[in-house]
Amino acid sequence: MNFGRGPAVVLNVGGTRYSFSREVLKDFPLRRVSRLHGCLSEQDVLEVCDDYDRERNEYFFDRHSEAFGFIMLYVRHGHLRFVPHMCELSFYNELIYWGLEGSHLDYCCQRRLDDRMSETCTYYSAEEPPGEPSAGPRGKARRAAAEGGKWLERMRRTFEEPTSSLAAQVLATVSILFVIVSMVVLCASTLPEWRAPENRSVEEQSRIIEAICIGWFTAECIVRFIVSKNKCEFVRRPLNIIDLLAITPYYISVLMTVFTGENSQLQRAGVTLRVLRMMRIFWVIKLARHFIGLQTLGLTLKRCYREMVMLLVFICVAMAIFSALSQLLENGLDLGTKNKDYASIPAACWWVIISMTTVGYGDMCPITVPGRILGGICVVSGIVLLALPITFIYHSFVQCYHELKFRSARYGRSLSAEFLN
Repeated sequence: MNFGRGPAVVLNVGGTRYSFSREVLKDFPLRRVSRLHGCLSEQDVLEVCDDYDRERNEYFFDRHSEAFGFIMLYVRHGHLRFVPHMCELSFYNELIYWGLEGSHLDYCCQRRLDDRMSETCTYYSAEEPPGEPSAGPRGKARRAAAEGGKWLERMRRTFEEPTSSLAAQVLATVSILFVIVSMVVLCASTLPEWRAPENRSVEEQSRIIEAICIGWFTAECIVRFIVSKNKCEFVRRPLNIIDLLAITPYYISVLMTVFTGENSQLQRAGVTLRVLRMMRIFWVIKLARHFIGLQTLGLTLKRCYREMVMLLVFICVAMAIFSALSQLLENGLDLGTKNKDYASIPAACWWVIISMTTVGYGDMCPITVPGRILGGICVVSGIVLLALPITFIYHSFVQCYHELKFRSARYGRSLSAEFLN
């Protein structure tokens, strides 16, 4: 560096000072900082930073100090993650300013950034591009298309985001009431008194209520499909698949009743009909559209599938080892006392799984001293193996909860503005 005095260089980023030697700036990982090494005049310096104090040899950058702190952690340790409670796009702008790219982020943060950018691009693609002429027939057509796109976007948010508007909140409340009513009717229909011959009228009323609930869910699903932007993506979403699984059995049972009638053929198909009717329990999962807790659980399972698979592998390996050893110690060796509960390795697997999860029903237990010692080791191993991936899953759960909470708060602010207007 041929400009400035003193052996040290001070960077002031948003009020936080960092001191470096001149030699460090030459090969600094941040391109904007390393450019200071080649500055020959104060004019060159002001092209890189926002202000310069000649007396202190201090370079001022009017940027986010906390974001730069996380970037400095990447410089020192090689790991770059998002700042908590900061918008992903704002942090990405900070990266671009300092000369980094999104590829420098850790994999989980890259995925968050990609999702956020795709949401932003999808949202603004429906709006009319600025600066286009609006006069003439083409301009009117563009305005009409833009208004139609905004209307579809408003409808989509009404059905997909319960906190996006007053209408969305009312719609979500009605949908929750229908889910609760359908679940109460489903549970009550399994009572013996409900199915008694003298309660035929009550059963008929429950069928009417069921038909009304199914009609609401069907209309809601159809409207959401019509206003969706990508029909194929709509069909592939897990919640939409669950909606389809919850609605379809009702129509299948109605068609079977229409074509077979109340005769012996329908009685033989009674098991199938009971299974189809019981699939209505999937309606409970529809509540995930309206409650952050259920959404957080689903998003955590989606992001932590590797940890979940790792946990299942741990359990399966331990199950194979302990079940084989317990069967050998309790039944395989001729020790004078054979435990019939451990007659085979598959039977011993049941004891291993309830022991590793510390459930311990007590329906089967080892009776030999070596078997009891093995049981103690099995219980302790289960606690350790189950605890290993829990930390990763917990941190992902907290992160997903904060993301969904801020997203809901953002729509809540728009709801408050709509209410005031």
